[in-house]
Amino acid sequence: MKSIACILLILLLPFQATAQGDYSFDLSEIEKKPYTFGGYLELTPEVFWLDHDAAFYDLNFYDKGEKDYLDEYFLKLSMHGGYTKGISEIYVRGNINRTESHIDTGTDITIDEGYLSFKPSSTLNISIGKKMIMWGKGYAWNPVGFVGRPKNPDDPDLALEGYIVATADYIKSFSGPLRAMAVTPVIIPVYDHINTDFGTRNKINYAGKLYLLLYDMDIDFMFLKGDSRPSRFGMDFSMNITSNFEIHGELAHIDNITQKTINRNGTITQSTTDIESYLLGIRYLTETDTTFIFEYYRNGTGFTVGEMKEFFGLVDNGMNDYRSSADETRLRKARAVAEGSYGRRNPMRDYCYMRISQKEPFDILYFTPSVTCIYNVNDDSFSLSPELLYTGITNLELRLKAGFIVGSENTEFGEKQNDYRIELRVRYYFDAAK
Repeated sequence: MKSIACILLILLLPFQATAQGDYSFDLSEIEKKPYTFGGYLELTPEVFWLDHDAAFYDLNFYDKGEKDYLDEYFLKLSMHGGYTKGISEIYVRGNINRTESHIDTGTDITIDEGYLSFKPSSTLNISIGKKMIMWGKGYAWNPVGFVGRPKNPDDPDLALEGYIVATADYIKSFSGPLRAMAVTPVIIPVYDHINTDFGTRNKINYAGKLYLLLYDMDIDFMFLKGDSRPSRFGMDFSMNITSNFEIHGELAHIDNITQKTINRNGTITQSTTDIESYLLGIRYLTETDTTFIFEYYRNGTGFTVGEMKEFFGLVDNGMNDYRSSADETRLRKARAVAEGSYGRRNPMRDYCYMRISQKEPFDILYFTPSVTCIYNVNDDSFSLSPELLYTGITNLELRLKAGFIVGSENTEFGEKQNDYRIELRVRYYFDAAK
């Protein structure tokens, strides 16, 4: 912890008030450089106050000893860089992450993006490599994000890791009601050490998106075909009703998706069916710079209230086995199905999202308070996350955020491992290309 504290102290030393200097004009300062390099250094301490009566507390801590709170420290160095020559460009974005925690301590290095692109004309761009592709108009969720990783609804602006793909963008403008059109084909290979978490290996998958700007409405049609994941089709739209009022939506259909459920005895049931997921949302900006974002999300792959209760019952039965005979069989089975399934973010079917943010209230410059609520319509549990953001120091961003979880027994949020949490994020940006 001393090393992290020293890094934070070093970051804060350079930020002192400076006097206004003379201005000069140099053409070289506005010429576009062929390279870019930048990123940020981030320190995030977090404290979780744990709920001893929750299923996920039992599942995560039954073999670690009883804890009242969990403190974790994250140090992250994120860097990105690019170089352009002629019609070619190379771009790389990666992270070095250090975690200090009672549960998991270690360092990992990830390359989120690394691709080569070619732009033979103003209308065509071709890319090969690891690239983040975000489809969909939703702010918190994207049911049509067929070739991207899911967002964290509690922090949806975070940059995500991409997949290794071959893709292109062809764009054409028009003068009629159809103002623009873009076609985006995508090839996603899945082999050993290549996109291994995308689905079944040794397969090639194909996806595509057609974008239309029709009058003042953005419309996308997309699909994913292949043997790594079930085939899926979708569309989205966004439209400004007025200059400060926007509506958006998404609809996705998935063919023959296999869904697994588990009961309180540990018996797994498997079924195959077609599902639909959709999202409808609005964004509204008031004259006083208050932004409202509201979204309703229907997760067709989600669990019902009864299916979640069966899972929580499995954890309870597993804890009884562990206390009476040290038998971990059912708890291990519950851990196995929790990963990527019952334990994923928002695993149930119907959610509402609301975010309210106010820019510079009471004329406090560079200050933005906000609050986010994620409400589970199926079981009436929810999370509430207020935050304070300050950007008044050059290149430095300070964010203080809390999280409160409300829910009764056998509800999604009521069975989370913690009751509330608080975090401080200190992020220092740098740009070596300037």
